[in-house]
Amino acid sequence: MRKRSVASAAVFMLLFGFCLVFAQENATVAIEDSEAAEGLDLKAVSELFRDSKNLEEFEKALNDPEVGINNLDLDENGEVDFIRVVEEVADGTHVIILQVPLADNEFQDVATIDVEKTGEAEYNLQVHGDEVIYGADYYVVPGPIRIHTWPVIAWIYRPAYHPYRSAFRFGFFPVWWKPHRPVTAAVYHTRVVRRTGTTFTVVKTTRVGTAAKVNYKPRSSVLVRKKTTVTRVKGDRKTTVKRTTTKRR
Repeated sequence: MRKRSVASAAVFMLLFGFCLVFAQENATVAIEDSEAAEGLDLKAVSELFRDSKNLEEFEKALNDPEVGINNLDLDENGEVDFIRVVEEVADGTHVIILQVPLADNEFQDVATIDVEKTGEAEYNLQVHGDEVIYGADYYVVPGPIRIHTWPVIAWIYRPAYHPYRSAFRFGFFPVWWKPHRPVTAAVYHTRVVRRTGTTFTVVKTTRVGTAAKVNYKPRSSVLVRKKTTVTRVKGDRKTTVKRTTTKRR
């Protein structure tokens, strides 16, 4: 009886190993890869936010072609998109939304800047990349520094503060905003690398837990073109196919 059990176990392990090899040789792996993320470096955005006096100044600098941080073309129409800034506030937590108006009633949120007050002159901050653009759990956070001295932090936490809402929308942009073409990824990287120092780092976990309590629901547009890379593995052969899709929550 014992010999039969040992033999049965051996056969089971052999079959199990065969199934694993077969599965590996015929696996299909889908990796979603949004090229749009290459058009807005969130570490550079964080540096710009740190140096801004208020959200109006931040919005203008974010879209200034001379500054060059915004290189987004979400609908691939050959023109850089305008990013407007809107804000939701609840109980000392600010969610500052970077949002692209692509058409009437078509908006794509790109990222949020989440700030919470945790004590006297104590704050937490993170820049949260939208999942459609940056994938799941993409956060940019400052190192172990106190941010209460930043002018924009003092501005949004001043008494009798009213949440900022951009005056601009699709078809109604500021007079200083002129349509212009995006640059290549290589040129963009060279442009912003000097603005991505060591102050901020990318992490996979949230640092501002109270952001979930703010009345904010991300907006996503079907006009955003998202590329998906599908790799099929069979034996020693690999086939990679790029597909262009749209995604709506």
